[in-house]
Amino acid sequence: MTTILILITVFAAFLIGMNLWTRRLTREGHETVPQMGKILPINGGAIHYVEKGDPQAQTIVMIHGLAGQLQHFTYALMDDLAEDYHVIALDRPGCGYSTRDTADLARLPEQARMVDEFLEAKAVSSAVLVGHSLGGAVSLALALDNPRRVSALALLAPLTHKLDATPAVFKPLEIRTEWLRNLIGHTLAVPLAAKMAPHTLGAVFDPEVPPEDFLDRAGGALGLRPSAFITASQDVVGVDDSIGAQSARYPELRIPGGILYGSQDAILSPSQHGAPMTKFGLTDEEIEGLGHMILITKPDACAAFIRKIAGAAELPEVSALETGPENA
Repeated sequence: MTTILILITVFAAFLIGMNLWTRRLTREGHETVPQMGKILPINGGAIHYVEKGDPQAQTIVMIHGLAGQLQHFTYALMDDLAEDYHVIALDRPGCGYSTRDTADLARLPEQARMVDEFLEAKAVSSAVLVGHSLGGAVSLALALDNPRRVSALALLAPLTHKLDATPAVFKPLEIRTEWLRNLIGHTLAVPLAAKMAPHTLGAVFDPEVPPEDFLDRAGGALGLRPSAFITASQDVVGVDDSIGAQSARYPELRIPGGILYGSQDAILSPSQHGAPMTKFGLTDEEIEGLGHMILITKPDACAAFIRKIAGAAELPEVSALETGPENA
């Protein structure tokens, strides 16, 4: 009995120590990457966003991928595109400085619904959606559920179909029990993520090399928080549970646009997630020799691709409600 009590005490002390370490890393993450935009409450949480450019210009909305944040776009792409467009970059619900209330909101229809409510509150009636990775799947969900909100899709290395297996680098996130997810998130996950950061970034950027300023300029330090682990784990499960039903609806897709991949993407296969979408009206392009994080490693090519898609988008007619009754 004494031995069992000793083991329990040691284990409890270990968890307390890991929790204290987690709290320190969380504080450092907030200090390294402070909130840079505004927060807008919506049903089920709140959306953190930044916007630049002329509000009267065509709107581009940027949605990041798994375990990411809006700094993936502010790193280089946003300033470039803001010269010609009204650009909004947001933290997906639960990511960065955005929040979401429950795990079931990780499912694609719910993430799309929350983004749609945000755009409604921002009076964005038609936008070019730029979705990277999992953000591409959310963009497709929004285009299916509210096509009037979307004028075109410019998807960067998007997730479009159900994966045969979770990519190895994200396999530790595949936790379906909420209490266990929370326990690991508040104890083991963050210190381990800090130790494994070079390996993780190397796998995500492969075959390219991650930039030295990724943790601060690209917001990577925000991944060293319990909420980041918990949200990413919810995303892995929620998206896996809902992407199959979404892909079955792609014949309904009526939004023009295209997909841009790095030909050597080590996270998502261009042949599985890019090429099959041509039958649903999207173009498919690849940049030779590049990997998954093209929005950071090749922003000029991504900006040119987005401009091409935006230029071909059909803008909606101005309605009588928008012009006012005197002009109707």
